[in-house]
Amino acid sequence: MIHVMRLALLCLPWRALIPAGLATVTAVCSTAPTDVPPEPQRILFIGNSLTAANNLPEMFRALAAAGHHPTPIVSSVLRPNYSLEDHWNEGAAQQAIRSGHWQLVVLQQGPSALPESRVLLIQYAERFDTLIRAAGGTTGLYMVWPDSTRLTAFDSVAASYRAAAETVSGALIPAGDAWQAAWRSDSSVRLYDLDGFHPSVAGTYLVACTFFTKLYRQSPRGLPGHLVLAGGSSVDVDSSLAVLLQQAAQEVAGSR
Repeated sequence: MIHVMRLALLCLPWRALIPAGLATVTAVCSTAPTDVPPEPQRILFIGNSLTAANNLPEMFRALAAAGHHPTPIVSSVLRPNYSLEDHWNEGAAQQAIRSGHWQLVVLQQGPSALPESRVLLIQYAERFDTLIRAAGGTTGLYMVWPDSTRLTAFDSVAASYRAAAETVSGALIPAGDAWQAAWRSDSSVRLYDLDGFHPSVAGTYLVACTFFTKLYRQSPRGLPGHLVLAGGSSVDVDSSLAVLLQQAAQEVAGSR
């Protein structure tokens, strides 16, 4: 469990993070003056192409702004095919954590469904968490999904990321669970890209909605399907599909 002293570090003006399995810490933050303008949140993403695809950090940033939150400051250390062990050995992620004053550092690697991969996910999540805590931040685990030829591995992927989040008392972003929730509503929704592993634009939009729901403790329903990202690129998700994806994110990441 997280002690009150550590919870105080999470008293962010934007909304309290909800570590996996814990109740909201909003009450701890309730003494903050209500007339102080909220500051934007600072989030660092560490991962691979599953985060880089369709520019998830920027898509989340745009959703947050569309939801009338201060536009987050986001940055990333992303390398194709990297595991957390690879990031640790390279060193760029550690440097970014130490230098950025990040409130949340999101960790992501491959599906990690195999027992040996789960062990490494937990081991390096712990290593990074020690560094993240020392820098005054909180660790998040971004749950991904198996490739389309191994759909039966969804539960194993979820168990691996859930175990890692629980080990570090971190915030679990259950994106893989959200994919399954979307398919329960409509099995024809295309969340995979053509390679059967990376997310389609709709898949990344669903992930971004899951981040929004989890971090702000706010329903994503009503957010736009059209988003303008930094640099002028845009995302367009059909309005009816956006509603389905928002409902899936709310189902798995909303407060219960």
